[in-house]
Amino acid sequence: MLRVCLSFLFLFFPCFLFLGSKPATGVPDKPDVAPAVESAACAELYRSMQLEGMVSWNAFRQAVTGYHKIAGRKRDVLTLIDFSRPSTEQRLFVFDMGRRKLLFSSVVAHGKNSGDKYATSFSNEYGSYKSSLGFYLTETTYQGRNGYSLILNGLEKGINDRARERAIVMHGAAYADPSVAIRGGRLGRSFGCPAVPQKLSRPIIDAIKGGSVMYIYAGAPDYLAHSSVLKKTTDL
Repeated sequence: MLRVCLSFLFLFFPCFLFLGSKPATGVPDKPDVAPAVESAACAELYRSMQLEGMVSWNAFRQAVTGYHKIAGRKRDVLTLIDFSRPSTEQRLFVFDMGRRKLLFSSVVAHGKNSGDKYATSFSNEYGSYKSSLGFYLTETTYQGRNGYSLILNGLEKGINDRARERAIVMHGAAYADPSVAIRGGRLGRSFGCPAVPQKLSRPIIDAIKGGSVMYIYAGAPDYLAHSSVLKKTTDL
């Protein structure tokens, strides 16, 4: 009798193990909570910095999502440039992510062939005189024809990876002053560089140089479809 019972047990025990390792038919898998947790953390950061009404939530969420994905980042500083806004408004924001603090907000110029008051067209091509969207890492500074300037390294192939070749840098410019927008209804425009007011260029550049993340946003669905940083982030 004992032999019969043992035979029965060895015959069916593997089946019990197999059944126990699978969810019941028709019961959905447990949902992935990571995106929801990340989104909630980003929303809490947005609130703690008191950015509502000042910084676009969509732009901020994309910038923070990419910031955490970039392995080469050396500093806890994030720069967001929101080209969905007109050049007459403050649309450059520098965040100290470690201290949860907004360091700077400023107007910033876009490329002359990207648009007039608004930047609506973007390019990675040499000689296009257009701005390029996406994620960058800041590099070293130098003294050039536009004064104190910051080299930008575009991280996204086909979107902004020719930034160095095109000499796309951050620098100060007289045409990027708010007084120009008051007189003419828009800022002056660059050859594709994110140009800032001359009086703010050195403080901003010193705050973000040396391996911090910069994100240039425009709310463009085509960018999200091709971004190597954000394209797999479905909740954006």
